[in-house]
Amino acid sequence: MGTSILVVDDEQAIADLIEVYLKNEGFTVYKFYNGQDALRCVDSKQLELAILDVMLPDIDGFTICRKIREKHNFPIIMLTAKEEEIDKITGLTLGADDYITKPFRPLELVARVKAQLRRFTKYNSPEQKQEERLITFSGLVLDMDARECTLNEKKLSLTPTEFSILWVLCSNRGRVVSSEELFREVWGDKYFSNSNNTVMVHIRHLREKMGDSAEHPKYIKTVWGVGYKIEK
Repeated sequence: MGTSILVVDDEQAIADLIEVYLKNEGFTVYKFYNGQDALRCVDSKQLELAILDVMLPDIDGFTICRKIREKHNFPIIMLTAKEEEIDKITGLTLGADDYITKPFRPLELVARVKAQLRRFTKYNSPEQKQEERLITFSGLVLDMDARECTLNEKKLSLTPTEFSILWVLCSNRGRVVSSEELFREVWGDKYFSNSNNTVMVHIRHLREKMGDSAEHPKYIKTVWGVGYKIEK
């Protein structure tokens, strides 16, 4: 069986279209038109990725996203028919890794799926050298195997994407990591003009969880016009 993907959308034509394109790429698809059935699938199947529509007849996609994140760290892509930035920010805050706005091109969605799976596989691969799977400095501890981060012995509740961003920045301490490089490393996708907004939203929430600030950074420093940096 191929990689298992959950697809949830109450618009049957859209869900069916996504299913066709994903199956053509060799993925195993669990397709549902409502949230309750989707949550039952999450509890009973081993999934590698979820595609969630925001607007559903029973449980909205944000709630499903939050419930998935209580137990699982596989990638989540949100589908939204709205252009409002607040919807995108809400999804990212609750633990979504990416979002795509309807109407969308199926091939673009497939590309996003593959990019998220590459990122997730890369940062969960046991092939990395053991010494590279634990970062410790200035009260910050990142454990790649456990996918856990503690700051001054207090566990931080980070989304998989936030953890990956912090890992990349900490792995490059003392060097400025451009927004474009960060996006390529974490999302595994091409960098577009609006990609910087995605990076900024995640950095902001990461700082909030770390008790850091853009004005007086203790950890993540913004290098305006370039990217981000964590000092050695």
